[in-house]
Amino acid sequence: MYIRWFKDITIKDVPIVGGKNASLGEMYRYLSPQGIKIPNGFAITAKAYFDFLDQGQIRKPIEDLLKNLNPQDIKSLQKIGQEIRKLIRQTPLPKKLEKEVIASYHQLSKEYQENDIDVAVRSSATAEDLPSASFAGQHETYLNVRGDEEILKAVKKSYESLFLDRAISYRIEKGFKHMKVAISTGIQKMVRSDLGSSGVMFTLDTESGFKNVIVINGIYGLGELIVKGKIIPDEFLVFKPTLEQGYQAIIRKDLGQKFVKYIYDKKGGIKEIKVNDKAQVRFCLNDEDILTLARWGVLIENHYSKKNKHWTPQDIEWAKDGQTGELFIVQARPETVHSISDYNIYREYTINTKKKPFITGVAIGNKVGYGQVRIIKSIKELSQLKKGEVLVTKMTDPDWTSAMPLASAIITDEGGKTCHSAIVARELGIPAIVGTKNATKLLKTGQEITIDCTSGAEGKVFLGKVPYKEKTYELKNIPD
Repeated sequence: MYIRWFKDITIKDVPIVGGKNASLGEMYRYLSPQGIKIPNGFAITAKAYFDFLDQGQIRKPIEDLLKNLNPQDIKSLQKIGQEIRKLIRQTPLPKKLEKEVIASYHQLSKEYQENDIDVAVRSSATAEDLPSASFAGQHETYLNVRGDEEILKAVKKSYESLFLDRAISYRIEKGFKHMKVAISTGIQKMVRSDLGSSGVMFTLDTESGFKNVIVINGIYGLGELIVKGKIIPDEFLVFKPTLEQGYQAIIRKDLGQKFVKYIYDKKGGIKEIKVNDKAQVRFCLNDEDILTLARWGVLIENHYSKKNKHWTPQDIEWAKDGQTGELFIVQARPETVHSISDYNIYREYTINTKKKPFITGVAIGNKVGYGQVRIIKSIKELSQLKKGEVLVTKMTDPDWTSAMPLASAIITDEGGKTCHSAIVARELGIPAIVGTKNATKLLKTGQEITIDCTSGAEGKVFLGKVPYKEKTYELKNIPD
């Protein structure tokens, strides 16, 4: 049997169904009864992926290609990644697997009383969503997939996505062995958030690690645009202690810039359209929805903290169905920066200058960075980035991840606190300033700049090298 339904999966099944699917199963089993809505679905196991490699006789050829890989050379990475993906593309899925997938898809369609229901096909790696590695956006998700043939195509594509350039280099950086990691493909009923809204929710403040707030980001349409950073989402802050006492504990609402959204394409898949002017100046969630999501966030965090016997803050994806008005949770994973921080060490950065900042934006992290500017207009120019330079671009996406560790800091024109650049910069521990609007126009390659993320929410870029001090405190040694 290659199929496991969500009701039969728990968090212990990461080796069988990967991080995403194990978490969905855990929540479906234990948190649905507590009122959290999770769309049903099933996982194709990691064994199916390994059998696909073995029956197609491509395991050895892939291993041989990986032996010739030079991880320092982006061109070598691109060439080998391409060859492995081609091998996977040309290899048929085992017939037994095809049969089981189609039968399960028909069963899911029947449960939702439709012929060919719309599903999300998600790639869930068996090393994924560990507190030390988020794999954020490393593998592909395919939305609004319908019909037997399209489902099987998407499953094959999810196998290919294990060998995207970015996924290969991420595994190298995190020390995972390529052939030990498998893909389990999750197939889950879609929420019609293309007609409603969607977003992400963190059960802590993503910058400071402060435990007592829930941070909710939201946009219209499907949630992929948040990570892509093309728009600045609405942001809502809820205070946990008073929420748990029954108060309407919303402490802040910031209106984003929601110019575009992703909706279903009639031909299958998704497309981008403009958001009308009236909707742009409205929040994508009402207060009741904000509070419901925040309560669910607390329930999910408490469930995992109790299970792990230590605080386990969560990074959660939510969606609101525009047809029914219902809210759903479609994913949850451990937050990967603050949950593993060493809270006994505190570093404080102070910068000394009377200069006016040349550019400002949203600060990510609380450090100071320095280096020469390298403007990168597209992924084709990424190999020009040298170690220690400041990467300045319109926006990064998961394909850029392999080069980002070289940068001393990152500056983008677009994006908010939960865009791709922000997530990766936090994980790498480098300062970033996102949403500057025009850094790529104002800065020039080769300029020396200093990036200051030490003074709260606003990040500042100064021309030249500005002196700063770094002080480390050992909190273990503080007297009572």
